[in-house]
Amino acid sequence: MNRLRQALTTSGWVRTVAIRRIAAAALLTLALVLTMLPDRDAEAEMLVAARDLAPGTTLSASDLKLVRAPPAVVPKAALADVSAAAGQVLTGAASAGEPITSARLLGPANTRLTTGSPDTTAVPVRLADEGVAELLMPGARVDIVAPDQAVLASGAIVVMVRSAEQSTSRQRDQGRLVVVALPRDVAPRVAAASLAREVTVTLR
Repeated sequence: MNRLRQALTTSGWVRTVAIRRIAAAALLTLALVLTMLPDRDAEAEMLVAARDLAPGTTLSASDLKLVRAPPAVVPKAALADVSAAAGQVLTGAASAGEPITSARLLGPANTRLTTGSPDTTAVPVRLADEGVAELLMPGARVDIVAPDQAVLASGAIVVMVRSAEQSTSRQRDQGRLVVVALPRDVAPRVAAASLAREVTVTLR
């Protein structure tokens, strides 16, 4: 420090060199700081859960938050527009800050990923037995059975189970809502049957 002070107080070439060294060191420090700062222009927007959300939640704008993040950490199917998610149903639980992707919402993308087949469609059914619904989780394979014990569909895959808290008292009286994925040629028959009566399932 004493040498630096002496160099700065000395006139001529020594003083010039000292000033240049100080300027170079300052520029190097500034460059290092700038490299550590996030590049806002290079970041991408994505929707995340604004709070912890339960499976079967119908999303509202207050459930969602738009954030910016480096492209490398943004999921490929992440949504970046609140209007694209608001009003949609979340198929699985989401923690606060978790990205919201099209595959997390009830629809073709989720059904395709759950079943591994593009030739399936999601069908809502109401189960007569509340206890059976509690045993189900997304990805489980079940057979759908009518009250007369006729098998309406075999090997259906559970997509979503709506919690009892998310249903009105009238809906609970009608049976617990479960969404299953079925082949397209079977889905209409099961959908029609579940409208007329409650059904049950057997686990595989």
